[in-house]
Amino acid sequence: MGLLSDPNRRKALTTLLTRLNTPICVVCYLAGIAWFMGLAFEPFTLRTYMSENAMGSTMVEERFPAGERALATGREFAGHKRKAGGMPVDWLVKTMQDRGLEVFTQSFSRTLPFPDENKERYMVRGINVYGILRAPRAPRTEALVLSAPCSPDNSNNQAVGLLLGLAQYFRNQIYWAKDIIFLVNEHDLIGMQAWLEGYHHTNISGMDYTPLQGRAGSIQAALSLELSSDVITSLDLILEGLNGQLPNLDLANLFHAFCQKIGVMCTIQGKLQRSDWDTAEGYTHAVQTMMLMVLKQASGRPWGDHGLFLRYHIEAATVRGVNSFRQYKTDTTTVGRLLEGMFRKLNNLLERLHQSYFFYLMPSLSRFVSIGYYMPAFGLLATILLLRALDLWVQLGTPTEVTEDGVGEVEPPSSPGVLSVLTPVVISHLTGVALYTLPVLSQETAVEHFPVSETEAVVLTAIAIYTAGLALPHNTHRFISGEGTEQGWRVLKLVALLYLAVLLGCTALINFSLGFILAITLVPVAACVTPHLPKAVSALAMVLLSPGCTILYCVFIFQELQEAPVSLSEGWMLFLSVISQGILDHSLFGSLVYPLLALLVYPCWLLLWNILFWK
Repeated sequence: MGLLSDPNRRKALTTLLTRLNTPICVVCYLAGIAWFMGLAFEPFTLRTYMSENAMGSTMVEERFPAGERALATGREFAGHKRKAGGMPVDWLVKTMQDRGLEVFTQSFSRTLPFPDENKERYMVRGINVYGILRAPRAPRTEALVLSAPCSPDNSNNQAVGLLLGLAQYFRNQIYWAKDIIFLVNEHDLIGMQAWLEGYHHTNISGMDYTPLQGRAGSIQAALSLELSSDVITSLDLILEGLNGQLPNLDLANLFHAFCQKIGVMCTIQGKLQRSDWDTAEGYTHAVQTMMLMVLKQASGRPWGDHGLFLRYHIEAATVRGVNSFRQYKTDTTTVGRLLEGMFRKLNNLLERLHQSYFFYLMPSLSRFVSIGYYMPAFGLLATILLLRALDLWVQLGTPTEVTEDGVGEVEPPSSPGVLSVLTPVVISHLTGVALYTLPVLSQETAVEHFPVSETEAVVLTAIAIYTAGLALPHNTHRFISGEGTEQGWRVLKLVALLYLAVLLGCTALINFSLGFILAITLVPVAACVTPHLPKAVSALAMVLLSPGCTILYCVFIFQELQEAPVSLSEGWMLFLSVISQGILDHSLFGSLVYPLLALLVYPCWLLLWNILFWK
């Protein structure tokens, strides 16, 4: 405290802070990037371990024998699906009843805000079928869920067959302490959303559905199964859920433990773990795996049916069978035994999974990075915003020296008008509101006047508003209070820096990946922008580091990491598809990425854009 109370020492600290501000900011930025890239290096990560004693202290013996019968059931299901032209509801109900389950159905319908051209649907109607296996040795207050989506094409028929095979096998066992729900949902995520809302008596998406007639206990955990081949080479674990939520790490540990026990090849992000971590190839492989998880989490969309369970504090994951060109093959019986083992371990739970981590990144299935390791990377980037804000605060409080007729006079700092700072803030946020609301509301008008479809109208309107926003806040302060002052842009930048620091900090706490990606591009812009920079070069740099271009870069990087590179035209079409899916995910499932970018991030960037052209 003596350092701050002594005027001489405080002045020395202020001078040091002002003089070394830029070098410190550069070091913090490079250190933050280097810290994040180092997280994939195996000595800097932690080995996964089972934290839940109820799942790690007992061993189970898997005896599921009916893999071939499950495949035959899957083929029978496929035949009835082709005959019915969709979900064979009557056949599913009869088959589940024959296996001793309490069977119920749920009808649902949903009109999308605009057509989903990726899946060619607008008016969605379907029926979910689920059967409940009541626990014979418990008061039926808790439940587990095994689901399999019914796809409109010929995919995932094997998953439904295996689900029915496991239902028949589980019915003959007496050790179940929890109800088990076997769910076949139609129209993938939309059907799962309808079922979850009906099960929990909520309606947050505006969907029409019939109330559930049968209900089990409180759901403790869920697994979604996706199999599209009679023989698979590996099982891929999908963890990323809605708004970047992740299940408890013990669920991933449980899957990995049984894969090792049974001898099933397992992957995460579609990539096998390498043992040569100390080589450049091994490190690059780990970085690619971790970056894929970061990009998927930052998207905010659920990457499987499990992603919607996480909203209700239900630990869930999707297990997807992959049939590649590897020589190693796994039959359906082995997959059934793996699921049996996982359900028997989950059956032992005395409380919800909570012992292990909920915030983590995974360079491989056997290693993880906890929140305490990856948050400093973001903290170093956020420090730059605070340092720049402190520097501006010092400049605003320092009197300027004016020389007149050889006599030096100290002029106290002038206070800018409130409207000169408030006007850009208001107009920038009104532009964000227009970006959030107008694309969907104006689609009919756009279709009437332009030769485009509804989906194209929504996406192109969003891009048009985004581009037009570059001109709307430009020098808006001049309309209210005339010429802007030197102090005016400093105050506006101080507001923008603090605003961005709080915004990115709150985002990183909820979805680290999204907050970190935005910080990589927005922090340099916020730190460097002033009205005294060359306008053309600076404007180009700001546009290239804007939120829209960041999404475009992520599309190309994601395709490269998946080893499926695309051309510029293909990447642009994927970019347009990402925008439409982001708006749809927000309307259907409550994804927060689109409103966050439109209502908060984009207006904040517009404030920085206004500073560049301040006069």
